[in-house]
Amino acid sequence: MMDRLICTALGLGYLRPASGTIASVVALVIGIAVHEAGAGWAIPTLAVLATLAGFWAVPRMIATTADKDPSEIVIDEFAGQWLALSFTALPLWSKDISMLAAWPAYVAPFLLFRLFDIWKPWVIGRADRRGDATGVMLDDLLAGLAAGIVSVILAGVYHGIIAR
Repeated sequence: MMDRLICTALGLGYLRPASGTIASVVALVIGIAVHEAGAGWAIPTLAVLATLAGFWAVPRMIATTADKDPSEIVIDEFAGQWLALSFTALPLWSKDISMLAAWPAYVAPFLLFRLFDIWKPWVIGRADRRGDATGVMLDDLLAGLAAGIVSVILAGVYHGIIAR
């Protein structure tokens, strides 16, 4: 029972359509709220906690189903979205800058995470094709990592070249 609650983010994963996108939006809103409350450092902590919870719960849940990557599992979206958001949240938090004031700082990681999670290029797709619990979590973590890195690159291009 606990594994299902974790995997579905307290039932959020049962919402249709686009449960992954819904979960990503909820993770984003939570991340922004945490950052605006002055605890931007907690976003990567949330990513780690969601990752650990997912690696514990996902194998237990998929062991009871024929589908090895059911759409109601959304803990991976939380982990990946918070990982992506960490790349912009930490620098903003360290400079005491509101994430809402720097709106591309949350829009870019969100959109890039969804893009990479749906498109599944390169190693993200390889992780997804594993067809096991590790693959369920790993493809979203890799999508979050890619989204975070690309967000930083885009910020660097904007601030270092375009905005000069």
